[in-house]
Amino acid sequence: MDHTHHLVFVTGPSGAGRSTAINALEDLGYEAIDNMPLRLLGPLLEGALFDRPIALGIDTRRHDFSSSALIETLEHIALRDDITAEVLYLDCASNVLIKRFSETRRRHPLAPATTPADGIARDLDLLAPIRARADVLIDTSDMTPHDLRSEIGQWYQLSEARSLAISIHSFSYKRGVPRGIDMIFDVRFLKNPYWESELRNLDGRSAPVQSYIATDKRFDPFFRQVSDLTLLLLPAYLEEGKSHLSIGFGCTGGQHRSVALTETLANTLAEQGWQVSKRHRELERRGAVAGQTKLGK
Repeated sequence: MDHTHHLVFVTGPSGAGRSTAINALEDLGYEAIDNMPLRLLGPLLEGALFDRPIALGIDTRRHDFSSSALIETLEHIALRDDITAEVLYLDCASNVLIKRFSETRRRHPLAPATTPADGIARDLDLLAPIRARADVLIDTSDMTPHDLRSEIGQWYQLSEARSLAISIHSFSYKRGVPRGIDMIFDVRFLKNPYWESELRNLDGRSAPVQSYIATDKRFDPFFRQVSDLTLLLLPAYLEEGKSHLSIGFGCTGGQHRSVALTETLANTLAEQGWQVSKRHRELERRGAVAGQTKLGK
């Protein structure tokens, strides 16, 4: 019997839907604790844990909030065999957050004496290190509360039939390896579209870039073995009770090769019926893509 306790840290900027997510998790059977003081994390983890998964809402409004403290806690948990933890980050575009505060005529909790835009900017700055560390990122910009609850149910439904959630990340080695990736593949050995002038300003989501990379004689055998290995391991991880698996592809700039491999593997796994999402870290930083995209069932 699996005696591992599971924690989900839920955070994101004010107005992005954290409270809705916490309530949805509680309805799914999680022990939900919102607005959790960071100083109480230690006693909670060392004390008697609940007999069901725990959802902890982390709010920047608390005076003891610290991104570094939360990340340090996650790193300590990663060393333990009896607890697993992940970060659910509710993201939202700044202009949408401003509109939401304007519609409700609420003052932003981090800037009660100035404009909501000031508070939103501060909120996003405080949360940036955690956003980069997120295991599951849901962009709520175009979501209703009902949409968000449905999305939470897709990711966190508690049942024996629950599927393994897979996230695939592209990144640049220049900016370091993302935290929390389970399997990493270095694809810098493939032909680099950057050196082709007509491809340089495109990225790995485009057909011309993907076609160019596929002409590398090493691409087909490499991708075939990566996809075969992944499809071999996924049922074993699911049988073992793992709820989330992250796979990373890294290249020099995080624009072409790693993005193309992320797209290709995500589509392959989705075609096989797996729940899969993809994130392109460097494209997100440039504003070329909003955030996590979900495929599959």
